[in-house]
Amino acid sequence: MSETYTDDFLKHILGRTRVIAVIGVSPNETRPSHYVARYLGLKGYRVIPVNPGHAGKTLLGETVRADLDEIDEPVDMVDIFRRSEHVPPIVDAALARFPDLKTIWMQIGVEHPGAAETARARGVDVVMNRCPKIEYQRLFGELRMDELNTGIVSSSL
Repeated sequence: MSETYTDDFLKHILGRTRVIAVIGVSPNETRPSHYVARYLGLKGYRVIPVNPGHAGKTLLGETVRADLDEIDEPVDMVDIFRRSEHVPPIVDAALARFPDLKTIWMQIGVEHPGAAETARARGVDVVMNRCPKIEYQRLFGELRMDELNTGIVSSSL
């Protein structure tokens, strides 16, 4: 069921994006949501962390927000680190809160075709089951083929 996206489409999204609200970001440095958010920040994106369990704390130089309603500035992309069944209310809240939202991005393993269609009907681009960190590295030359084709699967190098 996974959708395919052209490199040009993904590159366009990553190139136009400036502010990303990351839903479900963790302060735990070993969690994917943390290192993806950190990486995106290092690449020049403003990353606004959203996690009700850590609201009010500082993470990656930003105050963690409990939900999207606590963000007063425009957001270009909402990056979702939540299970697929939690996606529809997040998409609805993002569409209601940010009239100029450009992208809903669902992380690896996260897909919700109905929520995607709702966003697309409002003119918002949608990416499902992909990671913006991985796509950025791949599309902007930060991954070398020899790093990808080692024949070894490991979480540490």
